[in-house]
Amino acid sequence: MATDGTGVTALVAAQGCPLDCRYCINQPSKTFGCEKNLTPAELYDRVKKDGLYYSATGGGVTFGGGEPLLHAGFIAAFRRIIPAEWHIYAETSLCVPEECVRAAARCVDRFFVDIKDTDPSVYRTYTGGDVNVALDNLRLLLSLSGSDRITVRLPLIPGYNSEENRKRSAELLSGIGITDFDFFDYVIRESEKSEKST
Repeated sequence: MATDGTGVTALVAAQGCPLDCRYCINQPSKTFGCEKNLTPAELYDRVKKDGLYYSATGGGVTFGGGEPLLHAGFIAAFRRIIPAEWHIYAETSLCVPEECVRAAARCVDRFFVDIKDTDPSVYRTYTGGDVNVALDNLRLLLSLSGSDRITVRLPLIPGYNSEENRKRSAELLSGIGITDFDFFDYVIRESEKSEKST
């Protein structure tokens, strides 16, 4: 509640992700084809039992991942069949094709953008990806949705970035128009550290 959006929300994990984050908390969702595919109508049948809670609290459905914007067409189709007062949220890296961002901007009420870090070297070392893809798409999303529909998450990741890195990231992102940030620290267990070092 109030972690992945306003009010009571159902978290739906999409499959497939373009990144390979070192401390990914949802490893099974990184690849396609691990679970049964649902249609938008089948998903609605699964989540509608809590519809009264979504409506009463301003909540709805949060699409996480994997990378949910790879399924922007599915989200748009789901939007068309749910009650109008439900909200749709998306947790995204924005490391997706531009057309996915454009489609999502038309059907998602709020975006939680997990940037990790804006330093290209830090970003590539931690995710294996190119931060410039995310930043270009963030600028596009700002132009389509406005800053009031975007929260950018900037974690402190032990062994990868520093508080100074995070400060520079926040300054850069503020400069392009981001106004809402979620700062938090990763808590890494010793077992995870040893697994990633092998």
